[in-house]
Amino acid sequence: MRENTRCVRAPAEGGFAAAVAALEGAAAPENVAGQSFATGEAALAAVLLTFLRGGTHVVAPAGAVFVANVLGRFGVSADFVDTADLTAVRQAVRGHTKIIYAETLSDTGVADLRGLYRLAREVGAMLVVDSTLATPIVCRPLEHGADLVLHSTGVLLGDREGGVVVGRNDLMYRLTKDLGAPMSPADESSLLSGLGTLTLRVRRRCATAMEFAAAVAKHPSLVAVGYPGLPRDPGHHLARQLFDSGPEGTRFGPRVIVTPRGDADDLIKSLRVIGDSTSAVRQGKAVRFSIGFEDVEDLVTDVTRALDSQAG
Repeated sequence: MRENTRCVRAPAEGGFAAAVAALEGAAAPENVAGQSFATGEAALAAVLLTFLRGGTHVVAPAGAVFVANVLGRFGVSADFVDTADLTAVRQAVRGHTKIIYAETLSDTGVADLRGLYRLAREVGAMLVVDSTLATPIVCRPLEHGADLVLHSTGVLLGDREGGVVVGRNDLMYRLTKDLGAPMSPADESSLLSGLGTLTLRVRRRCATAMEFAAAVAKHPSLVAVGYPGLPRDPGHHLARQLFDSGPEGTRFGPRVIVTPRGDADDLIKSLRVIGDSTSAVRQGKAVRFSIGFEDVEDLVTDVTRALDSQAG
């Protein structure tokens, strides 16, 4: 756990991508640059199409749509695993693996970024990390060995759809030389302006998520609550090693997963407050809450009432 109370300040020149690069690369071992894209998928596509070729192999999360639907056409093979499970990633790696693509913080847990870095170096692969749910206010993967870091901007970085990639200058030169789907100037300007409140927004959402998870975990109608801030969560110890802290404590991100004893769809339908800045989405038998800016007591009351109605 590391103390980080930095304020977000955009550089005088370079725009949104340069500002994100300044944040992600603040303590990186080498100078870094950034490039913005029209969408998060465009950012990922640019990375994969630049650094993979026919006959190579990539290890990726199960939800990597571009990898699943497109890369096979170009002769690239893939294995899809839970990238929060280092053993599963190790078993999926091949001699021709060129990219290990993981997520800092996902619905399945916290990625062992240092372990993934060591594994990537063993096989001569790049480590590419999607850090959308963490943001550089929680964790900066470049400091733990990642070669490139990706963000989809509409989730936490800002309110406009887009993507951004950050990495070493030589890698970014290769990335931008041949491929690009640039973000519009208006979106760049809006996102750059929004970075001024990023620290406050992320801190608030993380703090609320921590209180929310701790409170609802006590309800007898829940089978499990997944949140790395909870001491019993499998990713808790790893998160405390990788994620930043401030006066409010370690920041564990805004995503909370609850598994009710009853039907997940019924739980969502019974919610009355959640649905403005906080969202609730069914994920198999569980419900995924992306915590926003509502008052934590309102969120807890809403879920508690919904669970009580199921039990009732």
